[in-house]
Amino acid sequence: MKNPMLQAASLLLEKLFLFSHFKLFSSGAPSQDKASDRFYDINSFHRGDVLEVPRFHLTHYGIYLGDNRVAHMMPDILLVLTADKGLTQAVVSNKRLILGVVSRVASIRVDTVEDFAYGAEILVNHLDDTLEKKALPNQEVAERAEERLGFTTYSLLWNNCEHFVTYCRFGTAISPQADKFCETLKIIIRDQRSILASAVLGLASVVYLGLTSYTAFPAIFIPVCLWLAG
Repeated sequence: MKNPMLQAASLLLEKLFLFSHFKLFSSGAPSQDKASDRFYDINSFHRGDVLEVPRFHLTHYGIYLGDNRVAHMMPDILLVLTADKGLTQAVVSNKRLILGVVSRVASIRVDTVEDFAYGAEILVNHLDDTLEKKALPNQEVAERAEERLGFTTYSLLWNNCEHFVTYCRFGTAISPQADKFCETLKIIIRDQRSILASAVLGLASVVYLGLTSYTAFPAIFIPVCLWLAG
């Protein structure tokens, strides 16, 4: 049985990761939409290649399957709202994606290169150099991706699109993006100024909202946790 405290901490970390990378209140589609008519030379891609594109403030990853098809993990709230494949197979909008992240539902789906890239520049097999790992044969990479097609749970920290492609490409599911976020958060927690800042904010909330259980508890609990963690 999972520890409730660990589950709560994990959920909090994921929400911090989400808010630190996504522009939740930006209007319209992402800036890449302006380049949605970008031409992609799919003949330069090989079955089993890892394709990566910038989406929001993260990098999105997929596995090229050949014939202008890319397998990639996409959060999508519609997966729990309807069984209509005509709706769920449509290109995932920003709102569907963000609500899918929050509700932790996703699918490993197949889209065209154009829909996958969303107008952004595509890097090919860049992870090979970044991670300095030996890649599996391309055919095996593609087969591993195809085996995982369908509904899946989603987690920004523990099961995201980067975990999916590194599992397919290298045999081990890892996410340097999530690891980097956790390291940054660790540095912030260990910084003694974080304790002071949380104490000041807690005191300000008590002064502004009054001394109640929902203001006093965080005002004491958060600085103490930061102090213990530091």
